[in-house]
Amino acid sequence: MKAKTKLFFAALSLGALPLAQAQAQATNFEDYGRVTRVTPVTEQINRPRQECRTEYVQVQQPQERGVGGSIIGGLLGAAVGSQVGAGHGKTAATAAGAIAGAVIGDRTQNSNAQPGAVQEQAVKQCRMVDAFETRTTGYNVEYDYRGRNYTSFMSYDPGQRIRLRVNVEPMNN
Repeated sequence: MKAKTKLFFAALSLGALPLAQAQAQATNFEDYGRVTRVTPVTEQINRPRQECRTEYVQVQQPQERGVGGSIIGGLLGAAVGSQVGAGHGKTAATAAGAIAGAVIGDRTQNSNAQPGAVQEQAVKQCRMVDAFETRTTGYNVEYDYRGRNYTSFMSYDPGQRIRLRVNVEPMNN
């Protein structure tokens, strides 16, 4: 073939390329289908939370006890005990007198002591509780296109009609 002929066919092929692309694009087009049912797909999620409440309880304050009676009783008991016995017995009698005197002095001083005052005290009590939340994860969409029913999962509710991309291809036998 001559160079001019080759050049002519090359130019003709390049010129036909947009026509071939247009032909390929013509097989894809947009259309709409009629939505017949939309079913939300949900899941349960647990989001635990803390619940607190304040209760008021009666608390008795400790009574105030005096120590002066124990001290004076212990000294007097030791003095009386030291008058009894001789040698090691005198030491034991002094110790026993101090202990007995301290107990008697404490009971004498605090026998009329009033119990402590009763006060209300706030007590905060908290606990974790389950809090379930329903979350929509998508939608099962049923639609009709040219008399045939289809189902598709979508991330949104399309409404009454669904936009479709239609691809037409010849069947191979």
